[in-house]
Amino acid sequence: MAALEDRIRHLMAEETATLHAPPDLGTRVMQSAKRKRRRGALAALAVTVAVAGAAPFYLAAATGSGPTPIVTETPPPPPAIDDLPPTGRPTPKDLGDLSDGRAFGHVKVGYLPDGLQWQNWSLTFGDSYSTSYDYKGDKNGFYCVQIYVFEDEAVLEVDDRISVHRQEGEGEEVTIGDRTGYMVVQNVGEDGMKGTPTLFLNMGERRRAEISFSPVYAKDLRTSEAVDRELRKIAEGLTSTD
Repeated sequence: MAALEDRIRHLMAEETATLHAPPDLGTRVMQSAKRKRRRGALAALAVTVAVAGAAPFYLAAATGSGPTPIVTETPPPPPAIDDLPPTGRPTPKDLGDLSDGRAFGHVKVGYLPDGLQWQNWSLTFGDSYSTSYDYKGDKNGFYCVQIYVFEDEAVLEVDDRISVHRQEGEGEEVTIGDRTGYMVVQNVGEDGMKGTPTLFLNMGERRRAEISFSPVYAKDLRTSEAVDRELRKIAEGLTSTD
């Protein structure tokens, strides 16, 4: 029993330290350290306190060592960007009013699947930035499509991740018009999901784009062929504006 408790404590400590969440916070709060990246910094900080506070409940429930506590208070809202503690990275900011969300940072989205619209949020660290799209334009809802752009030094980060996928035999090289890319399903099996279909697009020497479908949205498309087709169409329509 002691070994089980130690294992659970280790898992909780590890997950609390490596939280990674894109806009679908409810379905993908915890991600593995290997997949950790800047996208998770803001959301991870917002949920760390809640997850850490839940650890005693998991221990008690798993080991039978104590009564199940009753939650009587609503958790506080996530901290504002300006209130977040330092992380060693540039302070995250938003990109402001993006109108329809089709142009952000130094890129423009030329194609989105039918029915999708901007979720009215964005995040930038300077050399990397992101936004997402869903059916309702709800910044607090689950995302359908997320686009993350890496520039300058941040390109090394995403290139390293692609290299790991290649070495592990995951995914495949793709050609998008006159550009190259890499298509892979990330985070397979995490949170009981079938993974996140992703297309990494080479947009030039100092720019990469990561286009991801949430597992739920990928399921809505019904077939892997439809997922592949829509990822490619988004990549084809994604262009640089500088």
